[in-house]
Parts: sequence; structure tokens; C-alpha cells
Amino acid sequence: MTLPDDGSAPDWAGFIAAYLDELRDVRRASPNTLDATTRDLQRLQAVLVAAGHCRSGDIRRWIAGLHQDGHQTASLQRYLSSARGFFRFAVGRGWLTSNPTTGVRAPRHRRKLPMGVAADALGQALDQRAGSIVERRDRALLEALYSSGMRLAEAHGLNVPQVAHGQTELRIIGKGEKERIVWLGSKARSAIDDWLSVRPQWLRREDEPALWLNPRGGRLSRSGIGLAVKAFAQRTGLEGRVHPHRLRHAFATHMLEESGDLRAVQELLGHAQLATTQIYTHVDFKRLASVYDGAHPRARKRPGTDDVG
Repeated sequence: MTLPDDGSAPDWAGFIAAYLDELRDVRRASPNTLDATTRDLQRLQAVLVAAGHCRSGDIRRWIAGLHQDGHQTASLQRYLSSARGFFRFAVGRGWLTSNPTTGVRAPRHRRKLPMGVAADALGQALDQRAGSIVERRDRALLEALYSSGMRLAEAHGLNVPQVAHGQTELRIIGKGEKERIVWLGSKARSAIDDWLSVRPQWLRREDEPALWLNPRGGRLSRSGIGLAVKAFAQRTGLEGRVHPHRLRHAFATHMLEESGDLRAVQELLGHAQLATTQIYTHVDFKRLASVYDGAHPRARKRPGTDDVG
């Protein structure tokens, strides 16, 4: 495909379809990335078709309009990132002579930390007796999320063979198709074994591999996992809005508080950049002051000395 010489509009739909094929077949983008990019570029296509051309001003007006409509800054940055990738591809193929996203910036996004969950409160909730099948599934699900720090998509994709035979080390595929190992603690392992003992009661076909089932015998959906976590929190009295990512945050912060090993937690979370792991840390001032007083040689009091006024 090349840009038409007769003054007619470019084939934006064809260009975008070719780029999505590239993402899927050549770059092996994850299904989540592919779905999000498709939605973003469908928005962009509508703007380009309406404008009849493609200039930096069109992209700026597009982002500004979305901002005024109330789209969050994180979403605006993703829309612009999808557009940049597409236009780089189009320039590389010779369909465009320049990238109209050059110099265009989305509003800055202040990354907010999810609310924490106290280790004691979470432990008390998880230690409550689970009687029904759904309660046993939900307890195993939360134990697995909290014990391993898995993302929602990673937990959703778990299959029974990965946790059979008492494994405590799970090999999972995370963001960007990167493989890593996560661990299940003894409490999580016990809760999963308990769930596996009653899981057959929900099975509708013997070859269903999914670890987390819904009552109809199919794989529990991502939204179903979120609802299960919410229901568990309500049943057990956990305060605040509890969701899978909040459990991942709890895993990260509690591990950091006990170990102080940021690099190890980075590996466990599957973060490519250490800076991403650092946003999960929140150390209050008293703890920071305590660390300083105990560690700095000029801050520590010497035995038998007093402050001089």
C-alpha cells in the first residue's frame, strides 16, 4: 500500500489492519496489548477519516478533546503510545513521510499507589474457616494472589497441571510473554489443595484445564476473579476496596518491609525496570527516620553521651 497520488483519502483502515497484523504475527504482542491497541486505533481512525488528512495539530486536538471529555491521563498516554507505534510503522512502510505524533505529549500522569492492606488484617481474613465450595475456591484464589504477587491475567491463566503434585514453584508467562517463577507459601499450597479436593464437583468436562472454575464448570473470567475477591473481602470483614491488584501491592510492600530487598521483589513481580517496583513502596516518615537514626554513623548516639544544648 502507498499513499494515493490522486488526492483521495489514505486507506487508514487498511494501514491499521496491517499494523495490527504486524503486532500479532511478527511482534507476538499479548492478547491484552492487541485488544487495547485495536480499540485505541479505532478511535484514531475515526479522527483521521473525519479530518481527511493527518497532521500534528490533528493529533493534539484529538488528545485535548479526549482530555476535556474526562479521559484519565493514563488512558491518554496509552492512546498516544498506540498512535506513535502505528505512525512509526506507517513511516517505515513508506505510507507516510513523517510521524505526526512527533512533539505531541499527553498530560502528565501522577501514579497513585493503591491502598495498602495490613498484613494482620489480611492474615485474619484468610485464616477464617471456609465451608462452601465457593468459599474454598475464593480463599485459595486470594492465598495464591497474595502469596505469589501474580497479576490478574496471570492468575486467570493458571491451569491445574501447574499446581498439581504439591508444587510450590510456578512457572508463569507474564507481561511481554516473559517467563518467571513465583512461589506459593505453605498456607497458599494448603488452600489450593483444599480447593482441588472439591473442584471436581463443579466440573462439566474432564478435560477442563482451568484451575479457577465458575459454578458452570468453565474457567472463571477476569471479571469473575475480581468479583470473587470483592465477595471474599465482604464475607471476612476486610475493609476498603479489595481487588487483585491491591493484593499484588500488599505482596510487594509486605515483602519489602520484611526483607528490604528491592531487587528480589522486582524479580518476583516481573518488573522490567526497578523504577516500576519503587512505586509500590511507601515508607512512612517515622520508619524512614528510624532507619536513618539506626544506620548513619553521625546520627547514632554514643553510649554514655548526652545531647549538648
